[in-house]
Amino acid sequence: MIHPTALVNENAKIGNNVTIGAYSIIHKNVEIGDNTEIGSHCEIGVPTPLAIGAPLIIGKSSLIRSHSVFYEGSVFGDKLATGHRVTVREKTEAGEGFQIGTLSDIQGHCEIGNYVKFHSNVHIGQHSKIGNYVWIFPYVVLTNDPHPPSNVMMGVTIEDYVAIATMSIILPGVTVKSGALVGAHSSVNRTVEPDTVVAGSPAKFICNTTDIKLKDGSGEKAYPWRRHFHRGYPEAAVAAWVAEFASS
Repeated sequence: MIHPTALVNENAKIGNNVTIGAYSIIHKNVEIGDNTEIGSHCEIGVPTPLAIGAPLIIGKSSLIRSHSVFYEGSVFGDKLATGHRVTVREKTEAGEGFQIGTLSDIQGHCEIGNYVKFHSNVHIGQHSKIGNYVWIFPYVVLTNDPHPPSNVMMGVTIEDYVAIATMSIILPGVTVKSGALVGAHSSVNRTVEPDTVVAGSPAKFICNTTDIKLKDGSGEKAYPWRRHFHRGYPEAAVAAWVAEFASS
């Protein structure tokens, strides 16, 4: 299951039924879970003193597509999935079912919850904290330096169930609270309240998320999105969402 051109350090811990593609490099300070697939031309566990000796841990049943680079010192739960040419720096901790789109990069020292989904070309600055079941769409940037260039780091906080639409920027230290929606092309410079919609540059309150209707002719509420969108989520979570909205 390891291509003959791949370079796998003898000290790396490789689980059962792991596939490693052509010309990929697996460094020594790496643990790869069972049933994981690493594509071609990847570099996994790039050494860095910033990891302070911590290994890169990739959970079971993960898929890392070609030309992706992961530094040592990060931890990923089971069922990690990436697009192509993804870069992830050290000290990133992510839960189960994390998806990272093609050409996205995570600058490290980040906390990411379960079943978070990044589309392509997403940039996550250092010290970002992202909750569970979050959607981040293409070309979104989470920043961290309030007066660049400086040594001040003020990471962004994104709470559970948030959706951030394409080409939006979240400025340093901002918190986007649970269930909020950030409209496309927005620049967010202050706290976004729970279950609200903000948009614009600078972003301003537009309405509550419950005011938005699905554009499918049903007249049903589009938000919270977990009322109607369940694809790819664990059965237990979906059952809880169905019960949550059964009487509304």
